Amino acid sequence: MSGAASYLARRAAQKERVRILYRRALKDTLNWAVHRHPFYPDADALRERFDANNNNVEDIDTIDRMIADGESQYNKWRHPDPYIVPWAPGGSKFTRNPTPPAGIEIVYDYGRKDH
Repeated sequence: MSGAASYLARRAAQKERVRILYRRALKDTLNWAVHRHPFYPDADALRERFDANNNNVEDIDTIDRMIADGESQYNKWRHPDPYIVPWAPGGSKFTRNPTPPAGIEIVYDYGRKDH
């Protein structure tokens, strides 16, 4: 029973690694494209590469080697300057206007007269 459970656990981990690799590669493909129209053929080609070996291999060690090869290819061809959403950590607007230090009071109604 433990052999089947460990096999299923390892297969689940492999599926998760493939899913993460595909998502990262797809997002990185979008980094290489300036506009969306050249992105779509590249995304289709990436999907074809993933689907080419989808159901052909059953050996668990071969699958691990294929995943490791895919991860090494992804790391080799990663974009050197990926797009980061401006307000996300590492983006150009992230903490542009940080909160003031404690003890400093900001008066937002400066110059207004009470009516």
